Amino acid sequence: MAGKAMVHSKFVRSYIRTVGISFLICVVLVSHSRSHPQCLDFFPPFKATRDLTFCREYSDFGCCTSVRDGELRQKYNNLIDQLEAIYPVLPVCNSYVKDILCQECSPYASHIFDAETTQIIAPLPGLCTAYCLDFAHCGHVVSFLTTDQQLQSSLDVSLEYFCELVEIGDMDYCYPDIVQNDVFIHELVTAGEGEGCICVQEFANGLRNPLAGVHAGDGTHRFFIAEQIGVVYVFLKNGTKINEPFLDIRSEVLTSSRRGDERGFLGLSFHPDYENNGRLFIYYSVGTLSDQKIRISEMRVSSDDMNKADTSTERVLLEIDQPAPNHNGGQLLFGEDGYLYLFVGDGGKGGDPFGEIGNGQDLESLLGAVLRIDIDGEENGRPYRIPSDNPFLNVSNAKPEIYAYGTRNMWRCSVDRGDDVTGEGRGRIFCGDVGQDSYEEIDIIEKGGNFGWRMKEGFSCYDDDMCTDDAMGEDILPIHAYSHSVGKSVTGGYVYRGCQSPNLKGHYIFGDFVNGRLFKLIEDKNTGEWNNFDICLGDNSVCNNGLIGTFPGKILSFGEDESGEVYILSTDHESNTHSGGKVHKIVDPGRRGDPLDCDVEHKDVVVIGPTTDFEPSASGSGSCHVLSSYLACVYMILSSILFIWSAPSQMQGRLLVFPDALAMKRG
Repeated sequence: MAGKAMVHSKFVRSYIRTVGISFLICVVLVSHSRSHPQCLDFFPPFKATRDLTFCREYSDFGCCTSVRDGELRQKYNNLIDQLEAIYPVLPVCNSYVKDILCQECSPYASHIFDAETTQIIAPLPGLCTAYCLDFAHCGHVVSFLTTDQQLQSSLDVSLEYFCELVEIGDMDYCYPDIVQNDVFIHELVTAGEGEGCICVQEFANGLRNPLAGVHAGDGTHRFFIAEQIGVVYVFLKNGTKINEPFLDIRSEVLTSSRRGDERGFLGLSFHPDYENNGRLFIYYSVGTLSDQKIRISEMRVSSDDMNKADTSTERVLLEIDQPAPNHNGGQLLFGEDGYLYLFVGDGGKGGDPFGEIGNGQDLESLLGAVLRIDIDGEENGRPYRIPSDNPFLNVSNAKPEIYAYGTRNMWRCSVDRGDDVTGEGRGRIFCGDVGQDSYEEIDIIEKGGNFGWRMKEGFSCYDDDMCTDDAMGEDILPIHAYSHSVGKSVTGGYVYRGCQSPNLKGHYIFGDFVNGRLFKLIEDKNTGEWNNFDICLGDNSVCNNGLIGTFPGKILSFGEDESGEVYILSTDHESNTHSGGKVHKIVDPGRRGDPLDCDVEHKDVVVIGPTTDFEPSASGSGSCHVLSSYLACVYMILSSILFIWSAPSQMQGRLLVFPDALAMKRG
C-alpha cells in the first residue's frame, strides 16, 4: 500500500507540474496574441496626412485623423468649461484630462483600453499605478470623463481602490509607461516602416479556378472575378455577390476538368471609357482538340442591366491557331496610350520546338509575343487598326501587331498606375514569364524589345546555338529571375498603388503558382536595380479581427480593385470543376492609410435579381483567435485536472501525451 501511495503521490506531483506548464503555455499564447499596435476600431494605426493640433504626439503614428483630433479638442474645451464653472482652475488636472482623452489616439489604444481580447472598450484607459494615484487627487474630473457609476463612486472608498478598477489585463500597456517601453517602441518602428509580415482578408470563396480579378474603372468599385470555365461574377465593394453571372460563355470555351489544363477563359479587360461606351474585351480558348485557337473578342454591357454583358454583341477581333494545348497566354490590358495589349504564349509543348528559332523569335508569328492594337477603328479588313508607332509595322514579313517578342508564356501582366503624387512609374507594364527547366522571370515590357526566349531563360542561355548567334541581336534582360530551387512557375502581380497599406507602395508584388510563395521587388532609385524580398505571412498574433495568415497554396493570379488594393486569386486544387478557389486582399496589419484618404465614395450600383452576402469560409476567419487560445487553455488545464482526479482508477496502463500542446491522447 505504501508503494502504491508513493507512486500515486509522484503521479499527482507530475501532473500538477503538467497543469503548471499548461498554465504557462496559456500565458504565452494569450499574451503573444496581444502584442501589436491596434486602434479602438481594431485596425492598425496610421500616419495622419494632416497634422494633429491637439494630440500632437500621435501625428506621426497613431489612431486619430485630423477630424477626430478636432473633435477631441472640442470635447476637452467643453469639459474644461464645465469644470471651471464649478471648481477652481487646476492646470495639473486639466493636463490629466488632455492626456486621458488623447489615449484614444495612441497606436496601442485597443490595449490601453483593454479592448483587444474582449472587444469591449474600458471606460477609462489603463493607468500605471503611480500616475493613477496622482491623477486620483483630481477625482472631481472623473464624473466628467466617464458615466461608469462604479468608477465614480470608487473614489469615495479610496484612491487605491479607484486605481485597482482602472487596471487592465496586461499592465505592460498602461499609460504613461508604455510610451517609454523599448519593446513597444521597437514594434512601432517595425510597423511604421513595414518590416513585419502581412496578412490577407478573405473576399470571395467557392470559385472554380479564378483567373482574373479586375475592375471596370467606372466609379462603382465593382470587382469582376472570372472563372476558367467561362463565367464572370460581379462582387460589390462590400463583398456581396450578384448571383446571376455577368458573363457565361461556358458553351463556347474550350477547356477540360483535367488538373492543370491551361486552356479556358483567360482574360478580361474593360475599355478605358467603359463608363460611357460599355465596351469590354475577353480572351479565351476555342475550337476542338484537333483545331485549337485563342480568341480575342469585344462585347458590350447590356442596355437593360449594368451587371450583365450582352453576349449577342460579341465581335471577334482576332483568332490565333494554337499548335498545342498549353502556353495560351491570356492577359488583356489597356496601356496608358489607350491601346489594347495582348500577351500570347509561344504555342506550347516544351522548349518552343516550332521551326529553327521557335515561335518566340519568329516575327512572322503572333505566338510568343506581346501584341498591341487600336480597337477604336478598323482598317485593311481587320476589325482593329495597327498603331502608327508599332515597332514592326514597316518590317518586311513581320506581323504588324507585334509590340515585343521573345516571350514564352507571360502569365499575368499589369500596368503600373504610378505614384499618386509624382506619377513616377506610371504606364510601366510588368509581366511574369513562366520558365522552362531552370528559371522564372519578371520583365518590364519595352517597345520593340526581344525578351530572349527560346534563346535565353531568365539570365541564362537555353539554346546555346542561338545564344552565340550574332544574328539574334540584343535581348532585354529581366528585372528579376529566380531558379527552380525557389519556385517553378511565376505568377505576375501588381505594383501596389493602393491606400490601405502604405508600407507596400511602389512594391511589385508577385508569387509562385507551385509553392504559393509571395515576393516583392523594390526598385533602387539610385542604381535602377530591383531587389527581391520574400513576403512573410503573419501568425494569429498579428492577423486577427478578420485577417488571416493563410490562403490556398496554388497562386493562379493577382487582381487589383478600383482603389488600387491588390488581391491573391488561388486554389488548393487547380481543376476548373473544383470550387476551392478563393480571393484574398493583401493587408498590412502594422500600418494602414489615413482613413480620411482611403474612405472613397462609389457610384450607385443598380442590382436586378438576388445577391449573396459574403460569408467567410470555415478556415478563413481570424477574428476569434484570442477566444480560441483561451478555450484551448481551459481545455488543457481542465483535462489535466480531470485526468489526475480519475488517475487512481485509470493510471494502470495509461499514458498521457501532448502532441501539439492543445490536445490530449491516451494510448
